[in-house]
Amino acid sequence: MKRIINPYIGMSEAEGYNCFACAPHNPHGLKMEFYEDGDDVVCYWIPNSHYQGWTDTLHGGIQATLIDETAGWVIARKMQTTGMTTNLNIKYKRPIPTTPDARLEIRAHICTMKRNFALMEATITCNGELCTTAELTFFCFPQEKAKEEFHFLPYEVEE
Repeated sequence: MKRIINPYIGMSEAEGYNCFACAPHNPHGLKMEFYEDGDDVVCYWIPNSHYQGWTDTLHGGIQATLIDETAGWVIARKMQTTGMTTNLNIKYKRPIPTTPDARLEIRAHICTMKRNFALMEATITCNGELCTTAELTFFCFPQEKAKEEFHFLPYEVEE
């Protein structure tokens, strides 16, 4: 498993990079980091009470964000482009605690491609127990459009 290098890490908020999910300098953000594991992109993340919905329980919208961002990084790394989620179908199977001992693994991969649409699957496990599953459809922009209009930079892994 290799860490995926965030190509925007040197950019400031003033330069347009303040992603709620992956910007390390966003004081309210999730500060997600990603790894490549074969066809999967994986994020390890520890929730805290700032992101709870019900008492000591991770908010479902935060779970959706964790899945959506991980899927976006699959497209960025595997397809070397960007795009947008057009459909996200989540099944919350069990609550995820926001207690200090909770350790999450968010994992996503492309199942099939249909033209510019990636059909994807994602999961969240907490301490090895499956908590959330999702199916996503992601529209992928052509690489030139991603570079010209969205300032896409290549996503590489640490050697």
